[in-house]
Amino acid sequence: MMKVGITGGIGSGKSTVCRLFARLGVAVYDSDREAKRLMAEDAALRGGIVGRFGAGSYADGVLNRGYLAARVFSDPEALAALNALVHPAVLADFAAWSERQTGDYVILESAILFEAGLEHAVDRTVAVLAPLDLRIARTCRRDGCDADAVRRRIAAQADDDTLRERADFAVVNVFESDLEPTVAELHRRFTLEARQRHGN
Repeated sequence: MMKVGITGGIGSGKSTVCRLFARLGVAVYDSDREAKRLMAEDAALRGGIVGRFGAGSYADGVLNRGYLAARVFSDPEALAALNALVHPAVLADFAAWSERQTGDYVILESAILFEAGLEHAVDRTVAVLAPLDLRIARTCRRDGCDADAVRRRIAAQADDDTLRERADFAVVNVFESDLEPTVAELHRRFTLEARQRHGN
């Protein structure tokens, strides 16, 4: 099963691109959503989090996001420790999930594909890019937050130049209507490559 990683900064439209692939019948694994599920449900991961960050990490069996965020927000070492627990669990879950899929290829959607080293789990990578002002406007509209807050979040992520350099393919998302033919062409390429890899 060929695997494609799709990434992009906040407001780039990464999820929109993944939704278009899903419409074409491609299975998409949302690593952010699944990481939250695993932190809530996976016994080994829960044990690791409690062992590193204390019993306050869970309240009445539910992940205490505020407590955990406060512990890792301004402490790079603590954040690295949390990631070292979460990322392997996500990769293992993604690998098991991929085995259950039936298409030519699957997609791993991750905002931190390269930062988390998740690109090693996929065969091809796609970066979704968009102009900064547009990303800020989209995020403010979606999250109801102010532009300065969005700029701070963007500053903490890999910039578009870095993503463009590291990814196999770059998709510029300004108008959604332009995305459909771009995604259709990538789908054609990935399907062809996947079939060639499997000798079909």
